[in-house]
Formats: sequence, structure tokens, C-alpha cells
Amino acid sequence: MMHAMQHSTNKKIRKAILPVAGLGTRFLPATKAQPKEMLPIVDTPIIQFLVEEAVAAGIEEIIFVTGKGKRAIEDHFDYMGELEQVLHAKGKHEEIERLRAISDIAHFSYVRQKTARGDGDAILHAAKLLNGEPVAILFGDDIILHDTPCLSQLVQVFEEKQAPVIALERVPKAKVSSYGIAAGKKVSDRVYDISQIVEKPDPKDAPSNLGIVGKYIVTPEVIDELRHLQPDKSGEIRLADALHAYLTKGNIYGYEFEGMRFDCGSKLGFLMATVEYGLRHNETKKQFSKYLKERMGK
Repeated sequence: MMHAMQHSTNKKIRKAILPVAGLGTRFLPATKAQPKEMLPIVDTPIIQFLVEEAVAAGIEEIIFVTGKGKRAIEDHFDYMGELEQVLHAKGKHEEIERLRAISDIAHFSYVRQKTARGDGDAILHAAKLLNGEPVAILFGDDIILHDTPCLSQLVQVFEEKQAPVIALERVPKAKVSSYGIAAGKKVSDRVYDISQIVEKPDPKDAPSNLGIVGKYIVTPEVIDELRHLQPDKSGEIRLADALHAYLTKGNIYGYEFEGMRFDCGSKLGFLMATVEYGLRHNETKKQFSKYLKERMGK
């Protein structure tokens, strides 16, 4: 056992899976012909925030699980020769460097989920590229503003515990039925040893108000649980069910992250993120702040 423990402490998180096969129906008609993950917050697509968060946490390889109509994501992280030529002719060398940096930020792989069979199925499509390594999983809706990116916070917990880690946020009691809810024993500041995961409980039955947010670090053992799962009633394979099954065999830790979260899968969350980022962006912050103050004064 001692040898296994020593071996596992060498495990670093080098890869991240970003499942982006969803249809984005909540943002129609904007998502009719473009992926919801490419909707920009000021000038930066949602997906780029997640990629930058992963790289800041030490990730070297990003594995996108894509679906129909997601080519724009591949194009965004690729070199664009024609665009660069136009910018070069206009002397816009700084812009070329910025665009190149997006392509060079990590190694990108793409696997295709042909039918929407759940987030767990999307992860299994990427699993063959993992070589038995632990992996970060970032879903495309949650952007968290903080000096230390949320995934970096989770990585610190993983490096100490060498066990699966999930991001947690306290949610209002009335909203627990919209979340997976985790409960467990607090073992240190913001860290919980999870004993229970309940999917979308009735508020009166919820074991806590710690909602699970779309950022995870999972070990090969959790991927194995996914492989053995039967599809649920709707024919889908869910990561939550794999975590639930793994709880009977090993520890899962939850981390109540620091930062301001925006659910960019909802129109309101997307607008709030746009305002916050607009107030921080060098080009817009002064005039946008002035505009908002004037607008609120009316």
C-alpha cells in the first residue's frame, strides 16, 4: 500500500477534457449556426476562458469532445493564414501575435460524440487519449472570476489528496433542485470529504446546500466506473452516476472554491459575466463604467 501511495503522488494533471457537444438551445437563435461556447464575453469566446483556466493550472493537452456544427471551435484554436496575411498587410503585428498565442497555448485534440448520450458518454469518447492519467473536466457553462483560477484551486487539493476533486458552491436552498448536491465532513478550510451525492433533490430532502459546479478532477478509477455504467432512463451515461458509484469504493473531495461564478449557460449569467468582464477589460472599463453609472441614474 505504501508503494501505491508513493507512486500516486507523482501524478500530475496534464490533460483536460472539455465536452462541447451540447446544442445550446437556451441561446437560440444565436446558436442556430454557431456553437454556444463561441459566444463572446466582450471580445473573448466562453471556450477560450476555459482553455486559459486549464493552462493556468498546468494543463498541457486539451481534449475537446465536439458534436455537429462545432467546427468554429476547431478553427478558433487553429492558425488562420488568410486572416494573418490581411493583418500583416495592414501592419497589425500585435494582433497576429495575439491570435498565434491562442493556437500555441496548448496541444489540442478533438474527438466527436456523434449522438448526445450524456456527459459521461462524452468523457468516455476522450478516455482513449488519457493513457490512464488523472484528468480535469471543464464544462462550457461556468466561468469563475478570481486571481487564482478555479481549476488551480482544485489541482492544489488533488496534489494533496491524490483523489477525485469536485468544485462546490453554496446555493440558495430554493435552488438545490437545479443542482447535483454534495454532502460530507469538512476536513479543512473549504475542503469536504464527500459521503453523499444527490442529483437535483427536492429542497426538503437535500442533504446540504453545496451545489456541484461544472469543474472536476477525476482519476482512472472514476473513468472505469463510467465504462461499467448502464444508461439511465433517458438513455444517457452521466458523470454524476459514476461519482456516486465510486463513493462506495474510494474518497471524493469537494472544494468550496473562491471566486465569483457566472452560469454562462443562462442568459442572465451570460449578461452578468459580460458586465463584470466589460468593467475589467482595458479597452472598455472606463467608458463602460461611466455608461452604467449614467444608465442607473435614469
